[in-house]
Amino acid sequence: MNNDQEDHQNKQNDDFEVPLNEKVDEPGRQFYIPSQIVDEFGEKGRDHLYKPFRSQLLLALTAGSFMTFGAVFSILLAIGVEAKGVSHLLSGIGFAAGYAMVFISGSVLFTEINVLLPSYLFNKGGLRKKSIYQFWASAYIGNILGAFLVAVFIQLSASLSPKFYSELAVFLDHKMKFMESGMIGWFEILVSGILANWLIGMAAFLTTAARDITGKFLGTMLPVILFVAGNFQHSAANMGYFSMGILSSNQYAWYEYILFNLIPASIGNLIGGGILVSLLFSYAYKEDLQTNTGNTD
Repeated sequence: MNNDQEDHQNKQNDDFEVPLNEKVDEPGRQFYIPSQIVDEFGEKGRDHLYKPFRSQLLLALTAGSFMTFGAVFSILLAIGVEAKGVSHLLSGIGFAAGYAMVFISGSVLFTEINVLLPSYLFNKGGLRKKSIYQFWASAYIGNILGAFLVAVFIQLSASLSPKFYSELAVFLDHKMKFMESGMIGWFEILVSGILANWLIGMAAFLTTAARDITGKFLGTMLPVILFVAGNFQHSAANMGYFSMGILSSNQYAWYEYILFNLIPASIGNLIGGGILVSLLFSYAYKEDLQTNTGNTD
């Protein structure tokens, strides 16, 4: 290699060298880190909490309506599918559509509130007790009313086939099987409710982590498919199934749905979302949250 060629090669190498005192540009992360997610939970909890009551109730009605749409879609996709694994997968994808609408629209779902409010309590503080209880009550009642309202509209539309109602009966039996075991079954539903909202809390966690719409859909979908496949009892989801069941058959009485499923499932959902997701991560990342907010006390 002659001198001219060597000088040219050295110049090219110099062009690619990065000075020691300069940082290499790296692509930005496509997700939030866990401490940022927990902080975002608290912010969302505060935003929901201090909305006017009419807004809270309307957003809860909307969330409940999405639960019935998700329940109907999960059944429609499973009709005629014999393979259990495929049936569970399709049902989970169907219900994930309802949850995606909830998370992305900012609607108020009781089981999501079980994650957001404890995060605010633990990290932000300064809550008025009256407003907390009012908010929780409005979310729960609004979800039930919204789920039932959409079920009424679907029944009036006469859009669904007899095959749908046959499949619905199978779903209802699957969810009400615990009733045969009495108090043991009641306790089993409570534990199943803990598992269900643990997973839905993680769906909220993953959805909040994502910074684009595709990531939010995937983050929602995976835990929802798991809770549907596992038959874990999620009170808000069951509101959708039970609303359709009350209007279409006398398979179970309305009070049986409430006493032998919704009540224990709701208690379990509070524990699963509030403790195993919200408070667990809030405590684990407490120091990071204090650093981010400038509070080191």
